[in-house]
Amino acid sequence: MRRFERVSIFFDLSAWFRPSRVGGLISLIHNRVITEPQIEREAPPILPPEPALRREPPSRGPKFVILILAVLVCAAVALWLWRARVSSPVSAAVHTAVVVRKDFVSTLRLSGTVAAVQAISIGAPRIAGSTIEQLTITKLLPAGTKVHKGDVLVEFDAQPQIKAFLDKQAEYKDLVDQIAHKQADAAAAQAKDQADLRQAQDALDKAQLEVQKNEIVSRIDAEKNNEALQEAQANLKQLRTTFDLKRLAAEADIHDFEIQRDRAQEIMTHAQDNQQRMRVVSPIDGTVVLNTIWKGGSMGRVEEGDQVYPWFAFMQVVDPSAMEVRIKVNQEDVLALDPADPATVHLDAYPDLSFPAKLTELAPVSETGDFSDKVKTFDATYRIAGSEPRLTPDLSAAVDVEIAHVPNALVVPRDSVAIEGGKAYAWVKAGMGFEKRTIQIGAESDLETVVVSGLKENDTVLRGKA
Repeated sequence: MRRFERVSIFFDLSAWFRPSRVGGLISLIHNRVITEPQIEREAPPILPPEPALRREPPSRGPKFVILILAVLVCAAVALWLWRARVSSPVSAAVHTAVVVRKDFVSTLRLSGTVAAVQAISIGAPRIAGSTIEQLTITKLLPAGTKVHKGDVLVEFDAQPQIKAFLDKQAEYKDLVDQIAHKQADAAAAQAKDQADLRQAQDALDKAQLEVQKNEIVSRIDAEKNNEALQEAQANLKQLRTTFDLKRLAAEADIHDFEIQRDRAQEIMTHAQDNQQRMRVVSPIDGTVVLNTIWKGGSMGRVEEGDQVYPWFAFMQVVDPSAMEVRIKVNQEDVLALDPADPATVHLDAYPDLSFPAKLTELAPVSETGDFSDKVKTFDATYRIAGSEPRLTPDLSAAVDVEIAHVPNALVVPRDSVAIEGGKAYAWVKAGMGFEKRTIQIGAESDLETVVVSGLKENDTVLRGKA
């Protein structure tokens, strides 16, 4: 019975053919074949003495056969493990993928802000002829209001301008009256001076006649006539000189009042113009959009009663029929953009909305990034096709640009393709393992790769070797 029990070991070895149990197989053979007979020989049973007979040595044939079979099994297992290791890069659990045939699409996602193609900023008017001061809003159209060209958008408090106009108007009239009075006084003074000049001229003529009598009058009278002539000449000269100076002084005095009058008139005109500027009308047909500004220590939109500085844009009138997305494109992605590539716009605030778009403008010169001088960005504009009431300016948007499209292509995950020495490889399942195969690849995306040749549909490839 023990011989048949030893022979049954061979059939028990099938449970130990797996690589993880090779050591157990060897241990079993050692215990069942080698160790057990040794134990039997060490403790033989005690028998009564028998007559001396010639006994043949026990046969060792089954023991050697079993040992040889065990060695052959171990060699077969080792050979199987070696072949599996050569044909497959991994011996444990692996991640695989199946080669599929589909339309390959590679997209580039860009982020930007929605803006109107035609939009005009509306701000507080500049007050002409005065220093910068805040203006109070008395009337304001709410956001989203549809307006036509010429409709009133916002009105500011015009009382300061009305008061300035009335004050300057009174001053202007007073200056006009003063100028008229000055002109009358100057005319009267000029007439008096002209009379004095005529009298001085007459006195000179009379003195010249008296001097002609010096030959027939006494010497004393002749001296008096000469002195009278000299006095008349000096008086006439002085009057003529002072006449011109008085005219210049009178004109300067009047001109001073005229300057004050003109200044008052300019201020009065500015006040009239500023009063009209307190009403801002729409320059185009469109929709009212209120900008978010800094007011009162926080960000918000202006309301009636708020004060704003001149030229500060707090409102826009946009044409909702034509919208666009303005984007800052990284220097690494700008070369992939092409006006012929289709694009789709998605709104972060409304995930259910999407619009086709097209590249209409790309800046030829880069700008320095916000965080590094080495990173450059380019301004790009995508025109949105179509309109929707919820499509308003200042919405954050994502633009998916289709940079590659290969119909009916063989596609594998990108991490299943390895590049070595400028050639592409893939580990393809063959039997119980994986074999390394050279392939030719085409277009790529961040997740997938197009296989031109080397693989066929439904092939299983190993992932994680890229």
